[in-house]
Amino acid sequence: MSEELKWMRLDNAAKIFPAIIRRNWNNVFRVSAVLTEPVDPEILQSAVEAVIPRFPSMAVRLRRGMFWYYLEQVPHAPQVRADGSYPMIQMNHQELRTCAFRILYYKNRVAAEFFHALTDGTGGMIFLKTLVAAYLSLRYDLKIQPGFGVLDLREPPRREELEDSFQRFAGTVAMSRKESNAYHLKGVPEPEGFRNLITGVVDTQQLKALAHQYKATVTAFLAAVMTETLIALQKERGGKQKSVKITIPVNLRRLFGSQTLRNFALTVNPGVDPRLGDYDLQELCTIIGRQLAIEVTPKLMASRIAANVNPEQRLIMKVMPLFVKNLAMRSVYRIVGESKGSLNISNLGFQKLPETMCPYVTRLDFIIGVQATYHNNCSVASYGNATTINMIRNIKESELERRFFSRLVELGLPVAIESNQRPLARR
Repeated sequence: MSEELKWMRLDNAAKIFPAIIRRNWNNVFRVSAVLTEPVDPEILQSAVEAVIPRFPSMAVRLRRGMFWYYLEQVPHAPQVRADGSYPMIQMNHQELRTCAFRILYYKNRVAAEFFHALTDGTGGMIFLKTLVAAYLSLRYDLKIQPGFGVLDLREPPRREELEDSFQRFAGTVAMSRKESNAYHLKGVPEPEGFRNLITGVVDTQQLKALAHQYKATVTAFLAAVMTETLIALQKERGGKQKSVKITIPVNLRRLFGSQTLRNFALTVNPGVDPRLGDYDLQELCTIIGRQLAIEVTPKLMASRIAANVNPEQRLIMKVMPLFVKNLAMRSVYRIVGESKGSLNISNLGFQKLPETMCPYVTRLDFIIGVQATYHNNCSVASYGNATTINMIRNIKESELERRFFSRLVELGLPVAIESNQRPLARR
């Protein structure tokens, strides 16, 4: 463990997550790798112990102070454990106070699950790649060169990896958070917090080619298909029609050149108002693509950062007791958080590995959890020739997944379906 860093403040994005924890929900995500052979738990444990000193901002537990939560380094590497029947089982307060991330294995799969206050999907994937590299090195006596997200374990943690980049890149003018509320799909809750996971596996090049037919990026295209699906479901269910907007996290490292391993992403909510008329898929691709192009610029994202950073600089926020801050943050989150989008589509993009690792890794996955009020969420990652589209939900109804994947097939994109439950069924 680093002698210099025993504890650290939460980054700006992380501060909201402890405040909005509910009895049966907190914000956890998963990254995983499928290997060519079954995982050896003892070797995996040795790899974890070798890797966590390189990630002092992730090998931590959540602690409560008088004015803010903070992260404290764990004294020992967590024990690897067998995976459960569904991903991202609730991290209760006791677990968060012990270690705020997990390392899991099942057959050929290695998974890491993180409480979102530690890092985002990009940081989590870097941790996973480095862990898998350490595991493969130990098991097969490989010499793996760092790169493509695999960090050098011989290097000490770098200062820029530990920074709160929100503080560094906040703009001078804060953008207004005002925007319309969005439609949320409702359903019958699963008992005991069960998470249904439906995965669609598609050919990466075919997906790109289909998106290009509509003059869209993969993210904009998938968001357009999801918007089209949600508009149809909302119309069929009747009632007051609301905007349908897809919440898309933006990796700010690409815009600002940050190397932080902590959270450094913000969301935008492109979408349409169905009350204005009907939209075909090409129109949705064009609208969403243009909205993303306009919103995702350094200047506008810096102003979004400022809207989050500026309030915490005020003296009253600094001296306000934590329980009062929690009430205030919950209220703000309820008003300007999840209410502005219909669900997430989080795309980690195309992932590469050092050449020596490639023969041993067949697949990489990224899964975000459901939100407090989003019963459905979607996350995407590509590796090799495959793109995995993971759709998770905590309600019984599978209509959204069925229609979304059926629409992709209708558009000429074959989809191989996997599930941790029974086959997709109509409501």
